[in-house]
Amino acid sequence: MTTSTPTIDPAEAAHFGALAGDWWDPKGSSAMLHRLNPARLGYIREQIDLHWGGDGQGFTPLAGRTALDVGCGAGLLAEPLARLGAAVTGLDAAPENIAAAAAHARQSGLAITYRASELAALAGTRFDLVTCLEVIEHVTDPAAFVRALADVLADDGLLILSTPNRTARSKLALITIGEGMGRIPRGTHDWDKFLTPDELTGLLVDAGLRVIDRRGLTLSPAKGFLLSDDLGLDYFLAAVRG
Repeated sequence: MTTSTPTIDPAEAAHFGALAGDWWDPKGSSAMLHRLNPARLGYIREQIDLHWGGDGQGFTPLAGRTALDVGCGAGLLAEPLARLGAAVTGLDAAPENIAAAAAHARQSGLAITYRASELAALAGTRFDLVTCLEVIEHVTDPAAFVRALADVLADDGLLILSTPNRTARSKLALITIGEGMGRIPRGTHDWDKFLTPDELTGLLVDAGLRVIDRRGLTLSPAKGFLLSDDLGLDYFLAAVRG
């Protein structure tokens, strides 16, 4: 059953849309996302190879497959997914982000389909890989949003989400220090909207999905963001149809 419950928060869309102009600047307002991307891509590649039997050596493990990046911003993840061989669609709530993403893809010679809309606009379309990184904490109805993610996942598909955990550590790192010291734009996070791994797992199960992997993200002063078994700051969940 396809959900049509709106999940976009207009204030959140406006906040991120205002950042569209320098999204691709590694020293700009999205610098933290640039720092996150290597760990993100490492996890996604690992899960792709595990799910579809890849050997970790090929350059295009997603060749012949479709991918949807939900909350794509200006394309920081959509472009690497296209380079991995996928036919990529990027979806975002902010039209400004979609315009910036499309312009950057053209400059990069990448054929990516970008849309500014709710997930419900893709009803009836299924994707082999669905990614949704650092997005669910910004929607109005997480349960409806997860159901919409499940609706667009192919039968043999792979869903990967990431989000901050609702812990004292995440509040200190992301809001008190991150936003307080200007490393993250002020107003980006609402700690009360963060989900714990168990809460998000419950939403996925209720949507007919099965979690197959949990992995944490930690921050090393020397090495940056690293994959870890510690879920206390930020974490990934990988899920498939139940």
